[in-house]
Amino acid sequence: MSKTGNTYLQLTIAMFRTGILGYGGGPSVIPLIRHEAVTRYKWLSNDEFGEVLALANALPGPIATKMAAYLGYQQKKSMGAIVAILAHILPTCIAMIALLSAVQYLSSSKIIAGMIAGVTPVIAVMLGTMAYEFGEKAVKGLGIYAGIGFFAVSFLLLETIQIHPAIVIVLFLVYGAVHFKVVAKMKKERREKEGAE
Repeated sequence: MSKTGNTYLQLTIAMFRTGILGYGGGPSVIPLIRHEAVTRYKWLSNDEFGEVLALANALPGPIATKMAAYLGYQQKKSMGAIVAILAHILPTCIAMIALLSAVQYLSSSKIIAGMIAGVTPVIAVMLGTMAYEFGEKAVKGLGIYAGIGFFAVSFLLLETIQIHPAIVIVLFLVYGAVHFKVVAKMKKERREKEGAE
């Protein structure tokens, strides 16, 4: 957790940046929020961010706003959550209202279409990098075969059976809780057995 500087100011700057620079909807903003929370201000560890992201995905509502609210609440309780949400959504709301007529006018412009086409690959790379890092951690924690197996199961559930993503996330959260309890119990029994010998 960050101890230096004005926390409200940090929350405002961080969420303002994610709100202004995020393009393409909630999921595309997550790498930016992760950079602010984990790398820049160190409010959360990488693992903690992954856990919070999984929980936020399981709840209804826009993912970026939920993450902003959580980070604000974690730092400064209810007032921090309010500041973080306002800093995240207010600038873009004002900009959207102010520029609506200009967007309608420029929507057929080749220049604007080119700018959008130029930004899209950047977002794809950022999401791909984050997915790779989370996948790498899963493989390190569970092993390559279990990691590939769980990827295949999640792909099957999401794409073939088409179960809602929130249900899949909850299933894996439940499995993770059971898995780590069983592993912890096995390690404890092994230590006790080694101690008895």
